[in-house]
Amino acid sequence: QVQLVESGGGLVQAGGSLRLSCAASGSTRPFNTMGWYRQAPGKQRELVATMFISGNTNYAEAVKGRFTISRDNAKNTVYLQMNSLKAEDTAVYYCNAQSWIGANFWGKGTLATVSS
Repeated sequence: QVQLVESGGGLVQAGGSLRLSCAASGSTRPFNTMGWYRQAPGKQRELVATMFISGNTNYAEAVKGRFTISRDNAKNTVYLQMNSLKAEDTAVYYCNAQSWIGANFWGKGTLATVSS
């Protein structure tokens, strides 16, 4: 059974940084894509960044130049380095992984709060 466990959320002042980690277990091979989504209070869940096993990445416009996604395929772990954080980045951040056959997995989320 695949499980995704996020860590690294917390409270930070505007302009600060956080690094999120997500470790996947229960899979015998690396996932095709791993990434991050977020959901702010009263809003829908939205894409933040994804990374294919090839290394190709996709970022939301709102985080380009500030956030960096990376992954360790050997460890089935994905990271999100968040710099120059803004109050509007406050959200629950969810880890996502998609297998080669299209199965979709989610973590339970980690809260990142940016104070202005």
